[in-house]
Amino acid sequence: MSEMAQMVPAAVRERLAAGAHSVLVDAAALDAVRQRFDAEQAQALGRYLAAAQSPNTLRAYRSDWVAFTAWCAAEGRRALPADAVDVAVYLAAAAETRHSDDTGRWALSAATLERKAAAIAAVHAAQGLASPTRADVVRMTLRGIRRRRRSPPQRKRPLLLETLERLLEQRPGPAYPGGVARLRDTLLLLAGFAGALRRSELAAISYDDVVCDHDLSTGDPLLVVSLAATKTDQQAQHGQRVALPRGRRAATCAVCAFAAWSQVLQAHRDGGTAAVRAVVEQAATAVDDHEHVCHTYAGTDLADGSARALFPPVSRHGHIGQRPMSGRAVAELVKRYAQRAGLDPDAFGGHSLRAGFATQAALGGASDREIMRQGRWSNPRTVHGYIRTAHPLEDNAVTRLGL
Repeated sequence: MSEMAQMVPAAVRERLAAGAHSVLVDAAALDAVRQRFDAEQAQALGRYLAAAQSPNTLRAYRSDWVAFTAWCAAEGRRALPADAVDVAVYLAAAAETRHSDDTGRWALSAATLERKAAAIAAVHAAQGLASPTRADVVRMTLRGIRRRRRSPPQRKRPLLLETLERLLEQRPGPAYPGGVARLRDTLLLLAGFAGALRRSELAAISYDDVVCDHDLSTGDPLLVVSLAATKTDQQAQHGQRVALPRGRRAATCAVCAFAAWSQVLQAHRDGGTAAVRAVVEQAATAVDDHEHVCHTYAGTDLADGSARALFPPVSRHGHIGQRPMSGRAVAELVKRYAQRAGLDPDAFGGHSLRAGFATQAALGGASDREIMRQGRWSNPRTVHGYIRTAHPLEDNAVTRLGL
């Protein structure tokens, strides 16, 4: 009996010892379950949960429920309403699953298993049924899994200013067609860093969310971004806003980057690909990262109520899409630039921009209150965690030991 099996309740151990199908169901079985799920349950689940959960959470829950019902079909068990022992056995079996290409690694993290339990609970709630995950046998099983998997969360490495500049150096050249992605990616990286934005928040920004304003103390231009639903404000009740001020240098000025990218999207709206090419080629001949352009920028009419995406997809041929980038695409963009800069792409992701803001601001002398205001954090311990990860000697008494 494995160490994991010994840490779960007796009823679960007995079922595991008797044999349970793998939680990794073949593609044909999954397809059959998906078809039944779409026909019989998707409407009810969507109606009750769509307004309460983010799109990413709903996608994950749907995938988790499909996997659970497929396992139940293979085991001859009922998925809805599910028996608590069946749910516990499923989670324990899932916890034992290893990567097919690396048997030394778990296939599913403890957090993923807890999300699977949450998905099962959500589907039961949508059907007006009591959740089996509240039973002691399920809760004890999850507790045993967490104890077995005692490992710190794998946080993405913060992108500090020096590293951000290295990523910016890896942008495509200014000429068309690469210049289109260059202009978009410049704004995305700078806005994500200066705004302490999550990847989902970046992807969701539209021109209707951005207002061009001025700093009352200096008169310099700035951007004010109103965030819709966020991870910590999924109902958008608090009206969170982020200020992006004029940068000290044109090369790292989010307002200049916004002005340059907006010219491209205006050209795309008014004249299509040919107009985009003309604007990018003109910008390429006049490119000067030392000269601010934001001080003469008068704004854009792209904020027309149509929710035009600020960050649409851009192909390698310079073609601009209509829909916004996904949060995953934002993360992949950061990874891609990190790899080009000679860094480990697995160490970086979309959250590196947000973590980098907190760390760089702290290293620059910003107070907890200032950092938490821009990043919309409510707990200073979260901010301190980012700082310790990137700079473990900051405010550390070990530097005063005289060794």
